[in-house]
Order: sequence, then structure tokens, then C-alpha cells
Amino acid sequence: MADDLDQIFARVEQLAQARGLPGVARGTSYGTPALKVRDKSFVRLKDAGTLVLLCPAEQKTLLMEISPEIYFETDHYVGYPAVLIRLAAISDEELSLRLEDAWRFKAPQKLAAERPTTAPLDD
Repeated sequence: MADDLDQIFARVEQLAQARGLPGVARGTSYGTPALKVRDKSFVRLKDAGTLVLLCPAEQKTLLMEISPEIYFETDHYVGYPAVLIRLAAISDEELSLRLEDAWRFKAPQKLAAERPTTAPLDD
């Protein structure tokens, strides 16, 4: 099962790497693969089909309203600054943008300030 989760999470890792987000390291959170910035988790795999993405409450609400087929929450995440993502429903482009948003949300201000907000994807 762990190997399966690692294979699924490889997509997330590749997208974060392509964005060139500084200070990112692979880790685990609640026993599943996660990406962290300076030891703070900003995204993790919940299960084989679901990603947990840290984000501000107002962004979470907006994402769930605009694209409920992609973004949702369970009772456990109500009031928590994280949104759940259906991996099968989200494009690489959108997931890449959300990863950068989550990274900015959790990265130390000094580190986030080193990265322009309109950075293009690395080829």
C-alpha cells in the first residue's frame, strides 16, 4: 500500500519540483507522503484518491464554491485551514498553482519573499 501511495504522490512531487519552490522536502504526515517547507507540511496524501492542501479559510471556501467537483471537505476538516482535493478531477496546471499557494501559506515570510508571485513554470 505504501508503494502505491508513493507512486500516486509522485505526481504532486513532480509538479512542486517543476514550480521550483524553495525549501521543499519530502516527508510524511499522519503516515502518508507529504511535502513540507521548513518542516511545516503544506500538502499531504490523505488516501489514494485525495490530497489534503493547506490554505486560508477564505480560499478554501472560494475553491469549494467554484469547483465542488474538485474541492471539498469532510466534517473532520470543517474549521481547519485545509481543503481536500479529488486527485482524479484536478488538472496538473491547476494542481501546480494550488501547490504554490499552499507553499506560500506555510513558508516563512522571508523565504516566500525570495520568490516572485508570478513565477513561470520551469520547463
